[in-house]
Amino acid sequence: MLLTSDAFTSNDVIPLRFTGQSGNFSPPLSWSEAPAGVKSFALVCVDPDAPSGMFTHWVVFNIPADYQELKTGLPPKPALLDGVLQGKNDWGEIGYSGPDPPPGKPHRYYFKLFALDTMIDLPAGISHADLRARTSGHVLAEADLIGTYGT
Repeated sequence: MLLTSDAFTSNDVIPLRFTGQSGNFSPPLSWSEAPAGVKSFALVCVDPDAPSGMFTHWVVFNIPADYQELKTGLPPKPALLDGVLQGKNDWGEIGYSGPDPPPGKPHRYYFKLFALDTMIDLPAGISHADLRARTSGHVLAEADLIGTYGT
């Protein structure tokens, strides 16, 4: 699978409007080359460079199998169109919270997409850990897009 964005390329700087410092809009993401048998997609955004360790910025799941993109600026609501659900980020908030690292070396932000052979039978508001536990053994393929951001 291939995950891309119209806003930035892999290993490129995430534009300011998609950060916690200005706008905090979720970036546009699109994917292709999904394997046969996909029932849904799930997506997370994590920062492995956070001072406290892996930090989750976004959890989205039950993305329908016929979707090939997420548009810019998804609202911070638990349930979106077509049954798409959002979980809690590590700030304890529903939806996307963009990069806002402390001053210093730029951080890497991994947008990870998972093609699943199932729908996730969990409510909105779950954590990244809950999602990963439930998807274990159900991932058909995965793709990632890495953006960077620092102040």
